[in-house]
Amino acid sequence: MADSQIILITGASDGFGHLVAEKLLAKGHTVYATARRTDRMCDLQDKGAHVLHLDVTNTEEVQKVVDQLIAEQGRIDVLVNNAGFGQYGVVEAVSEEQLKYQFDVNVFGMHRLQQAVLPHMRKARSGKIINLGSIVSHVSAPILGWYASTKHAIKGMTEALRMEVRDLGIDVVEIEPGAVRTGFEEVAFDALDKVQAPSDYDTVVKGMTNASRNMYKSAPGPERTANAIVTAIEASRPRAVYKTTTDSHILPLIKRLIGDHRYGAMNLWMARRTL
Repeated sequence: MADSQIILITGASDGFGHLVAEKLLAKGHTVYATARRTDRMCDLQDKGAHVLHLDVTNTEEVQKVVDQLIAEQGRIDVLVNNAGFGQYGVVEAVSEEQLKYQFDVNVFGMHRLQQAVLPHMRKARSGKIINLGSIVSHVSAPILGWYASTKHAIKGMTEALRMEVRDLGIDVVEIEPGAVRTGFEEVAFDALDKVQAPSDYDTVVKGMTNASRNMYKSAPGPERTANAIVTAIEASRPRAVYKTTTDSHILPLIKRLIGDHRYGAMNLWMARRTL
């Protein structure tokens, strides 16, 4: 077993975060599992996790959690920046309020955690930051535009941070899954239902919604992605990027091969086939 590490995970109430926490606890690591819904982490607490409430949009709460971890453990070895959600809807119809909240959670939430942990990692000249990216940091599709934009932002930021801290003993890793059944999809589709789009978009919204639901029915569960995160945590020299599903490997390659216009036409054709 790898040496025990002190690990902070955001968004650990379900999905990747919850499963990763379980796997790390089973390996003997010290896990601080955080989320807004602490009631969903009672099983993690029973297994030895330090369960803390954390809203990643609240800067003071982020700092309080990191301060508590440092006070209790003296160091932080790994940050798993996992908290995030999908705001689906056509670009025109998503409101400014919805868009700001999407970025506040997915992008600025990561920034808050990184700012809180990096001073400790720099002082120790050691640490890992693992950011949850996505296939949609490379490709986008109808109704995914604003969610994809947050993942594009995460990719750009993660690449820069990796270079900035390279000589400080800190590794920065991006995890890039494609479609995975974690419960994320239902939250995203619920968000889509709250977006009032003009009727001109009915065909593309209905088609893409049907296509996405069909895709998730055959999508893998979170196991492979969770294993990749654990591998990155325990590796002495982790890879910069872990692509964890078949589509995360294939779709960016297809886009590069056929070009933007044909890739867009392919997406629309697939969506219309479901009508």
